[in-house]
Amino acid sequence: MCIQMRTPSPSPLTLLICNLFLLSLFSQISHATDTITQDQPLSEGTTLVSRDGTFELGFFNPGASNNRYVGIWYKNIAVRTVVWVANRDNPIKDNSTNARLLITQHGNLVVRTDNDTLLWTTNATTKLSNPIAQLLDTGNLVIRDAKEESVLVWQSFDFPCDTLLSGMKLGWDLRRGLNRRLTSWRNWDDPSSGNLVLEVTLGSNPEIVTWKGGVEYFRTGPYNGLQFSGVYGPRNNPLYDYVFVNNQDEVYFQYILRNSSVVSLIVMNQTLSLRQRLTWIPETKTWTVYQSLPRDSCDVYNVCGPNGNCLIAGSPICECLEGFGPKSAQQWNAMDWRQGCVRSGEWRCGVKDKDGFRRIGSMKLPNTTFSWVNESMTLEECRVKCLKNCSCTAYSNLDTRGRGSGCSIWVGDLIDLRVVESGQDLYVRIATSDTDGKHGNQKKVVVVAVAIVASLVSLMLLAFCIYMTRKRYKGKTRTRMLTEQKDQGGQEDLELPFFDLATIVNATNNFSIDNKLGEGGFGPVYKGILVDGQEIAIKRLSRSSGQGLKEFRNEVTLCAKLQHRNLAKVIGYCIEGEEKMLLYEYMLNKSLDLIIFDSIQRKFLDWPMRLNILNAIARGLLYLHQDSILRIIHRDLKASNILLDNNMNPKISDFGLARMCGSDQVEGSTSIIVGTQHGNCGKMVLQRN
Repeated sequence: MCIQMRTPSPSPLTLLICNLFLLSLFSQISHATDTITQDQPLSEGTTLVSRDGTFELGFFNPGASNNRYVGIWYKNIAVRTVVWVANRDNPIKDNSTNARLLITQHGNLVVRTDNDTLLWTTNATTKLSNPIAQLLDTGNLVIRDAKEESVLVWQSFDFPCDTLLSGMKLGWDLRRGLNRRLTSWRNWDDPSSGNLVLEVTLGSNPEIVTWKGGVEYFRTGPYNGLQFSGVYGPRNNPLYDYVFVNNQDEVYFQYILRNSSVVSLIVMNQTLSLRQRLTWIPETKTWTVYQSLPRDSCDVYNVCGPNGNCLIAGSPICECLEGFGPKSAQQWNAMDWRQGCVRSGEWRCGVKDKDGFRRIGSMKLPNTTFSWVNESMTLEECRVKCLKNCSCTAYSNLDTRGRGSGCSIWVGDLIDLRVVESGQDLYVRIATSDTDGKHGNQKKVVVVAVAIVASLVSLMLLAFCIYMTRKRYKGKTRTRMLTEQKDQGGQEDLELPFFDLATIVNATNNFSIDNKLGEGGFGPVYKGILVDGQEIAIKRLSRSSGQGLKEFRNEVTLCAKLQHRNLAKVIGYCIEGEEKMLLYEYMLNKSLDLIIFDSIQRKFLDWPMRLNILNAIARGLLYLHQDSILRIIHRDLKASNILLDNNMNPKISDFGLARMCGSDQVEGSTSIIVGTQHGNCGKMVLQRN
């Protein structure tokens, strides 16, 4: 006989107690992983993780370097993105030596090696009875007392490296004499301090300035209550809010992400000499550039010299302010604008009709180093004060909110001027009767009113004529273009949909600089949105291009006949007056050169993706050389002419320099050198492999 013994089943109460005990135990373990105590230092091979799992702290090797550092990075982003480094200028170089990050009994974080070599310390001066270091969900590493969470004696946010995270402050704590500024990495493999620095400069009207090698490289312009006068962004938008604080205790810039699930940061890119805002796209597992500063040639500091105004759409881009002329006409005409402009001899301080102001709209305000401000003055009081001082050269509102308030006055030369969409009115002192400078002048109001009425009447009289002749004008323009092409042996029909200029102007917001994607060999390229919501890219032939017309006709002719998944698709064209434009499908990831020549972006191209891009380019070339109706030699194939769609599929673009060959032709010659970067062919050969 067998006797079977059974273990009694635990009661529900016992199970509940056990589960609660285990849950409490796991919770304590989980919370402990974000904290360093005197009994639990951080050794190599282990990490801290913030409570919500966003950030991780530990030892790491950057890129291909063998040096080791203590840093903070995003835990859940596959591409390791380091946002802060402790010992950036004093790495661990001995591979045989281990290191630890520990907190001392007096409350200092230190990095020490096994042989007790000190590599880095926080140098906190406040002593704590029970100090701990904790990695917060914001990415901030703090030192505090274990029992007082709100009292911080040190934080990494006060000592940023090259990255500004949401909630960090860029600028000054005047009470402690602390300047929080960003300094770039030297390169992808070396986080030591580079030569690109971003900081808030103090003065009567503070600005954010980028320094390159100790020389001023870019500035935002002063803050006008709504935004910085010289920057198209940052502006309040769905992605983030920002503030600029300027008081007796602090002067700083800060942004706060509106959606905690969005990952976006500001980083200093020394390789490209840019301050960039990057946003992580989970679907493509890549960082995309949301904003880059400086964004164009006019953004570079003082490119036109003193009293020179920069217009990015101008040719040349620099011009002297009204009432000023080039200091050196010879150098100015040679496109060397560094000496800038000087006042003409007509101006006389305090002399009637020889002393007044001209209003210039949409201006990035001048460098504020030699400026004076008053928050309570009106704009008229500001003008009067400037007139009384012969050294005063310009004035403006300090704050543009509402109808404007406050007074900014400049003395001496006006430095680093440019026209910018988000700029404001600047009143420049010149020889004038002051019709633009006197505010509230009744005579001016009457003149303006009469001018407006006269303009409206004229418009009403001309509207009917314009409406009736517009279509006929378009027809004649297109006929002239087709006739010219036919005379040169081209096609009589361009075989692409025609778009009128009004449609394109509406799609690009009148060719707004915000929609500009770049500059090609024959003109700028803009992003546009048609009325049906379709995104397009518009290649606009530059009016100053002496060789673009032939290439434009060539590209229209070829694009109408070439159809392949690895060739950029042309949607249509526009010819109206002097305007000649091609409409392409919009490529989200822009051109290949912006990725492979960027030290950060190129890391996202793994080898399977690179191989896919190369194969696709080869398929496109095979189609051009062998499989298309016309045999085509591109003659300007380069990384900037390879566009990438949403899925990183490449498409060959820009056929302005392409040459057609006969279907049985395998060899041809040309007497000119072509290409927009390097001369690339004196003889063309087509061969079948």
